[in-house]
Amino acid sequence: MSNEEKFIAIKQAIQPYKRMLAQAADTIIDENVSSYPIFVVHQLSLEVGIKLVSRNGETDKWNIHASTLEEFVAKQLIASDKVDDFKKVYKNPQQMLCLFVLSDAGATYVFLPRL
Repeated sequence: MSNEEKFIAIKQAIQPYKRMLAQAADTIIDENVSSYPIFVVHQLSLEVGIKLVSRNGETDKWNIHASTLEEFVAKQLIASDKVDDFKKVYKNPQQMLCLFVLSDAGATYVFLPRL
């Protein structure tokens, strides 16, 4: 499976949860938790963020956790000297969802439209 095919598969897997993720992003921002919500999409066992969706193997093949830039820095997933670079590429959370996708293809950031 090519990287593009994997991206399409992830996009399709996330589709049923986009409204929930948008609401979670709004809550993170509105409650002044962070201006930079990040959703971790993975098939592993990770201790990052708050679990929103659990992988069940049949219909849901991905776990989704809500996290923030600040947690990524605290857990050294983003180096503190790279925070400004991250903020420059981060898209408006009112329009886009920031996903940190961990798969067999590696780790990458993906921005998807909220709707």
